Amino acid sequence: MKTTVAETRRLAAELLEQAGLSRRRAEATAHVLTVAEVWELGSHGLLRLPVYLDRIAAGGHPADVDLRTVTDTGPLLTVDGQGGLGHWQLADATSEAVSRARRFGIAGVAVADSGHCGALGVYAAEIAREGLAGLVLSCGPAVLPPWGGDERLLSTSPIAAGFPMPDGSAVVDLALTTVARGKIAAHARTDTLLPDGWALDAEGQPTNDPHRALTGMLAPLGGPKGFALAFMVEALTAGLVGPLLSADVPDFFDTRRQDEPQRIAHLVLALDPAKTSGTGDPADVTARLADLAVRTTDAGGRVPGSRRVQLRDIADTDEVTLDGDLWDELLARRERPDHH
Repeated sequence: MKTTVAETRRLAAELLEQAGLSRRRAEATAHVLTVAEVWELGSHGLLRLPVYLDRIAAGGHPADVDLRTVTDTGPLLTVDGQGGLGHWQLADATSEAVSRARRFGIAGVAVADSGHCGALGVYAAEIAREGLAGLVLSCGPAVLPPWGGDERLLSTSPIAAGFPMPDGSAVVDLALTTVARGKIAAHARTDTLLPDGWALDAEGQPTNDPHRALTGMLAPLGGPKGFALAFMVEALTAGLVGPLLSADVPDFFDTRRQDEPQRIAHLVLALDPAKTSGTGDPADVTARLADLAVRTTDAGGRVPGSRRVQLRDIADTDEVTLDGDLWDELLARRERPDHH
């Protein structure tokens, strides 16, 4: 079914506020979910909302927690999310990283003990929209075995980066598995078989069954090199920030563990291009990034993220295509808060 950006964002925000989030936090979360839908990343959009609502209701994402400052050196801020939903927490962290990077030239904000935060590319794009370069990393439930192993060890190890370009933002946004886990969940919802090479079952055998894949494992992107990069993301998030390694994080899709906070980590880094140029002239950075974009397209490629609508260009009246059954379920939840 088709609806609009405004309707999508409004319904998500109403449901999240109804579940206990403040209006500001509900709207920040709804913004991230809606942008994911606009970008056709349905696996990180409203598909996840029923689980967020169930986890909030069960206590797995406490609605009334705040970000508690643990360490603040100026350029580096570490906060404790106290198990809350990750979207508003990472949105606040991103905003803080932007303002501190403008002051110090570089800033990092670490969010410990948080929850799933949706598509990292949204936060990276927000940083780039402010004229800064950004890097965003997170962790989550373990789905990735070590190369040559058969035991879940790392999360999909998502990573995103954003860069200000003359025609908007370049956004790199990917999981370090062959496919994002949300895509497996989307296939499971519609009982659609998976393509070959996407997933392994719990015994480490290749499977096309999305339900077996959800309780199984995902293959790393690019074999052993992909695993090494995923290890790096795990070390920078679960290792440096914590409190849990991905292998100890409750599975987001396990309905028996919805009362358990995920306790995952996010890390946001922001750099001010006005302070990174070796010539001391910020205009040189702008020129080089523009040149990089032109050379990329001239060589037959495309700038990462260029197929996505720029954040500044998303209009309330833009059309969003959603699964009709999912929309009906969300409407039913709005009318009956106790409806699961």
